[in-house]
Order: sequence, then structure tokens, then C-alpha cells
Amino acid sequence: MAKEEVLEFEGVVNDVLPDGRFRVQLDNGHEIIAYTAGRMKRNRIRTIAGDRVTVEMTPYDLDKGRIVFRHKTDTGPGPSGGQRRPPRRR
Repeated sequence: MAKEEVLEFEGVVNDVLPDGRFRVQLDNGHEIIAYTAGRMKRNRIRTIAGDRVTVEMTPYDLDKGRIVFRHKTDTGPGPSGGQRRPPRRR
């Protein structure tokens, strides 16, 4: 087995835990602890409870994972449909 080989699963974030960790319920029924991947931290992608995510896991430890992608949802206002802020006075 190659060192780079990872397992990818999809799931839903159940809880937001301290230190940037999340409790994720996978589609196959398992519950794991996952942390945010560095690329998601760098691009400031926020993850909240109820988000659908893709998790990478190593075959050596199937209780921990890394969140690598947050799937877009149709709920909530889009980029143009949100509340507008009043113009700033100078």
C-alpha cells in the first residue's frame, strides 16, 4: 500500500468541537473526529454543524480524518441575495 493512499468518505458535521475539530457522521454510519485541512484554513472556509463534507482518512486509523471539501448547499441566501449593509458614512 502506498503512503499517499487515503480513503475518502462523505458525511455530515454533527458537532463543532474545540481546537478546530468536528464530529462527523459518515454516510456508512460511522462517527469520527475530523479536523480542517490546511487549504481550507488558508482560504478561510467555515464549516458549521449540518454541513455536508468530504473526509480523507488513512487506513491505519479509522477514527480520525481530515475535512478536505465542504459541499455547497442550496439553503440560505446566496452571494447576491443576502442582507445589504447600509452605506458607510465618511
